[in-house]
Amino acid sequence: MTETDHSDRDVLVLGGGAAGLSAALLLARARLRVTVIDGGQPRNAPAAHMHGFLTQDGLPPAELVEVGRAEVTRYGGELVDELVEAVRPGFRVRMADGSELTAGRLLVTTGMRDELPEVPGVAERWGRDVVQCPYCHGYEVRDQPLGVLATSPGSVHQALLVRGWSDDVVLFEHTYRLADTERAELTARGVRLVPGEVAELVIGGDAVQGVRLTDGTTTEKCSAVFVTPKFVPSTGMADALGCDTDERGFITVDANGATSTPGVWAAGNVVNSRAQVIVAAGAGTAAAMAIHGDITKERTRLAVEAYRG
Repeated sequence: MTETDHSDRDVLVLGGGAAGLSAALLLARARLRVTVIDGGQPRNAPAAHMHGFLTQDGLPPAELVEVGRAEVTRYGGELVDELVEAVRPGFRVRMADGSELTAGRLLVTTGMRDELPEVPGVAERWGRDVVQCPYCHGYEVRDQPLGVLATSPGSVHQALLVRGWSDDVVLFEHTYRLADTERAELTARGVRLVPGEVAELVIGGDAVQGVRLTDGTTTEKCSAVFVTPKFVPSTGMADALGCDTDERGFITVDANGATSTPGVWAAGNVVNSRAQVIVAAGAGTAAAMAIHGDITKERTRLAVEAYRG
């Protein structure tokens, strides 16, 4: 957007998590008109604590967002708590309440959702003692009996990682057929293998107690179960603008977060399924720098044209 157009904002940020708020903070400090639109459905809502974020380790995710929102508004950034219903080129964003905002540039930080295996107990305990990321939760369950529910090749990698936090790790083969090489790797690392499909997680006293197989047997106690969900990026808004995606559906961007659609950037889990909170925040900041640079370049071009008459 230029200083002479009539858009409501310089930048609209779609998504108010770590990536979106970090970007908005930089843009607001750059004295741009920036609005963050967020529907209030964070992926990490079930998690009680966030780990691996330097100086903020152990902070509840909701508290990080609360502090971030306050920082953005402190510098004049605007927050709109509403679901986005449609985005049109230009860029015009219509929200569920019928209101609209326009901007010259968009940053998409809409994240992704976890599609969990349909095993009773998994969804109920998700984010507590049924978890996905060893780096986020491994230390908290160290030296305890841990289970890994195998559903894909990623589960094998997950089990090998989890082994670093405990000597007592069991992989439930469930619906995944292990290759001979995978079986050898797991066995060599001391991961025990349990064949058979899992029927349910055994819950007692508000905690996972173990895993029951379809044959009716119950394994030894598991204090936590690691699961690799299917990661589904929330790309609906970017798709409407024609942004390219990769084979898994994640938005493809350059090193600065620019998408294939001019004027649209993206950052966080909608781009990278492995982005922890600190990584998403950094990507949002990098994209914001690129957006600010793009606006500055355009304003300079227009200023030179006006100067030359």
